[in-house]
Amino acid sequence: MKNQNQNTDWQKVSEIELIYKTKVKSADRPYINSSRDAYRILVDSWDPGKIEFFEQFKVLLINQTNRVLGIYEVSSGGIAGVVVDVRLLFSAALKAAASGIIIAHNHPSGKTAPSEADRYMTRKIHQAGKLLDIPLLDHLIVTPETYYSFADEGAL
Repeated sequence: MKNQNQNTDWQKVSEIELIYKTKVKSADRPYINSSRDAYRILVDSWDPGKIEFFEQFKVLLINQTNRVLGIYEVSSGGIAGVVVDVRLLFSAALKAAASGIIIAHNHPSGKTAPSEADRYMTRKIHQAGKLLDIPLLDHLIVTPETYYSFADEGAL
């Protein structure tokens, strides 16, 4: 009887399937050539009613030819901060088979200067990306009018 139970234990395990579905042709995907390109795509994706209200953290998933695979909202936070689960961020990147990522979050205050927490999170995600061979290409702090690019400022 014990052998019969052991043989059916596999049926009690959840199945995991990794798929990425897109309806966008590769040639129709936006191309990222600069931080300005990434900013335009990201700020257009932001809900205008939220960008100046509370912090949100998003990741732009990039393929090998710098085309955008998609945008994933990692988390939403409060007025002065947002918590980012790096595992969830990279699970989206892995599922989409991204070759690189650009992370972004908004500052409802309208100031784009990075905080120490912003710098720490950037380092943490940068290190995780190195380990997974999914490089962090940039981290943008966005407002409706402007942005700060860690890459452009040499802070990456």
